[in-house]
Amino acid sequence: MCGIAGVFDAGGRRGIDRALLDRMNAAQFHRGPDEGGVHVEPGVGLAHRRLSIIDLSTGQQPLYNEDRSVCVVFNGEIYNFQELVPELAALGHSFRTHSDTEVIVHGWEQWGADCVKRFRGMFAFALWDRNRETLFLARDRLGVKPLYYAPLAGGLWVFGSELKALLAHPALPREIDPHAIEEYFAYGYIPEPRTIFRGVRKLSPGCTLAVTRGAPAPRPVEYWDAPFAPAGAVSEEEAREELIARLRESVKLRMISDVPLGAFLSGGVDSSAVVAMMAGLAREPVVTCSISFGDPAFNESAYAKAVADRYATRHHVEQVDPEDFSLVDRLASLYDEPYADSSAIPTYRVCQLARASVTVALSGDGGDENFGGYRRYRWHMNEERVRSLVPLALRRPVFGLLGELYPKADWAPRVFRAKSTLQALARDSLEGYFHSVSVLHDGMRRRLFSARLRAELQGYAAIEVLRRHAARAPTDHPLSLIQYLDLKTYLVGDINTKVDRASMAHSLEVREPLMDHPLVEWLSGLPPEWKLRGGEGKLLFKKALEPHLPHEILYRPKMGFAVPLARWFRGPLREAIRGAVLGPVLADTGWFDPGYLRRLVDDHQSGASDHSAPLWSLLMFESFLRNVMGAQGAAPARSAPLSGATGGG
Repeated sequence: MCGIAGVFDAGGRRGIDRALLDRMNAAQFHRGPDEGGVHVEPGVGLAHRRLSIIDLSTGQQPLYNEDRSVCVVFNGEIYNFQELVPELAALGHSFRTHSDTEVIVHGWEQWGADCVKRFRGMFAFALWDRNRETLFLARDRLGVKPLYYAPLAGGLWVFGSELKALLAHPALPREIDPHAIEEYFAYGYIPEPRTIFRGVRKLSPGCTLAVTRGAPAPRPVEYWDAPFAPAGAVSEEEAREELIARLRESVKLRMISDVPLGAFLSGGVDSSAVVAMMAGLAREPVVTCSISFGDPAFNESAYAKAVADRYATRHHVEQVDPEDFSLVDRLASLYDEPYADSSAIPTYRVCQLARASVTVALSGDGGDENFGGYRRYRWHMNEERVRSLVPLALRRPVFGLLGELYPKADWAPRVFRAKSTLQALARDSLEGYFHSVSVLHDGMRRRLFSARLRAELQGYAAIEVLRRHAARAPTDHPLSLIQYLDLKTYLVGDINTKVDRASMAHSLEVREPLMDHPLVEWLSGLPPEWKLRGGEGKLLFKKALEPHLPHEILYRPKMGFAVPLARWFRGPLREAIRGAVLGPVLADTGWFDPGYLRRLVDDHQSGASDHSAPLWSLLMFESFLRNVMGAQGAAPARSAPLSGATGGG
C-alpha cells in the first residue's frame, strides 16, 4: 500500500515548488515508509510514498512507459496484472518490471480511460500523459482506496490519498462546509463526494476524472456501478457451490505477495470464511490476528480461537484495555475530517497487532452489505411489511403521534424499544431507513444546531444523500435497495475509511476478498430472499459455509466490533466528555445550541438516556477542530470560523 499526491497546472506550465511537493508527500509518510519518489516537469508534480508488497526490487514509483511520456503514481493492488501483462505485451508493449503498477501505464496507452474497466483490484492512481496534456485520476469500484482532490485559484489542481497531503498546500481554502456538518451528524462520517471543506472533494468509487490543460473544468465520470441484475436461472444449491468457488478464487488472488501475509479473525462469519478459504490454499499455517475485550458483551475471542484451532493457524491475540480511550485525539489526526465510528479504536489496535507479524492482512469487510447481514436490514424488512399494509397518509399521523408519546427506553431490550420503530413507520421507506442509520435523527439535529447554522443550511437535509443514490438505483426491491445504498455510502464512507486509515497508520496493507467486484456483481443479482429469510441474515452464505465452519460460528447472534462508550462517558471519560462538549471550542463555532449540548451530557450521565453515539460524534468533531484546524476556543466564530487556521493533521 502507498500514498500518492500531486499538483497540476491546468492553465499553463508554471514551475512546481519541489519543496512543497516533498512536504505534501511527507505528510503521508506512514502510508509508505519504504521508499519515496517524485516526478517534476513544468506544470506537473507527482509524488509517491511506497510500502513495498510486490516486486520489491524494481517496483519504484513514479513509474513510466518506454519513452517516459506517461507517468503514474499508484496506491493499491491490481490483482489480475499477471493476466494483463501477456495481453499487453502481445500488443507491442514492453515491460521493464514485474510490478502490477506497470500495467496501468501500458493499459492507458492501449485503452485510454477505459483501462480502469480492465483492472481487478483496489486502487487510486494519478497518471500524467504529456502528449495529451492530461492528468487522469481514478478510484476503484468499491472505494477501498481513497483519493481527494481540489481545484485551486489560477487553474491549479492538487490531489492526495489523504486530506493531510492537500492541507500541506498553503493555497488550499479551509472553509468548512455547513452541508458537511449536517451530513456528519446524521451519518457519523461525511459521504462521498463531499468533504468537511467546501472546496475539496473525494473522487467517488467507480469514477475517473480527466483534467486536460486548457480545457474546461471536468466532472467525474462513472465507469462502474453495482448492477443488481438477475444472475440467471440457478438453484439455491448451485448458488452455494458457485459462491464458495468464487470466494476461493477471490481469496487466492489476494494472497499474491512478496512479503508476510495473514488475516484478521474476529470470530464472525465473514472473517472466519476468509480464513477457512486461506487455509485451504496456503502451504504454511495462516497467520491470524484477533482483539480480545475484557467485557463479555464485546468479546468474540473464544469464537476466533475455535476457528484458529480448526485450521491450525498461527494465532495472535491481544486483549484491549477496557479503558483504552487514549486514541481519541490520535483518531482526529488520522482521519483529517470528523469521523465518528468508535470501532476505529479496536480497528487501530488489531492493525497494530497484525503489523507486528505481517505486512498484508486479509479482512472480511463487505460481507454484511453483500449478503444482507446487518440487523437493521431485518428490522427494515419487518417495517416494510407494515408500510405495505397501511397507506402513508394514515401512517404519518398515527405512528408519528405514537412515536412522540412512546417513552425512549434505551435501557430496555430491543423488543420494548418501540419509539424508533414507530417513528420509522411514520415515514416512507427511504425516510425510515435513513432514520435507522442516523446517529442523530432529524429532530435531534434540529435541536443540536444553532439558528445560524440552520439558516446556513437553507433547508438542506442529509437524507438527500440517500435520495440521490436511490434515484439512480438499478433495483427497487426493498432489501436490494438498502444494500445498494450501503454500498454507495456506509461501506465507502465508514468501513473502508476506517480500515484504510487504521491500517495505513501502521503501514499495513489490508485486502478485502468480499469486495471483489465480479463477486459483488454476481451476489447483487441473486434473489434477495436467499440473503435474508425468516429473520436470518446471510442465509445463503451461511449455508454455503456449513462444511467449512462450526454451527456456533455461523448461527450465533451478531456482536459487532464496539467499545463501551456509554460506560466510559459515565465513568472514566465523564469529565473529559463534559469538557469537550460544553467547552469553548464547540461554543466558539456558533454552530450548536448550548442548552441542548448540556442536556445531552446531563441526560446521559444521569442514566436517563443513552446518548453515547451523539456524544462521541461531538467529541470527535471537537477533536477535529483542535487537532486539524488548530482551534483553541479563543475567539468568536463567523460563517467560516476557522478558514485561516493551520491544517496538516
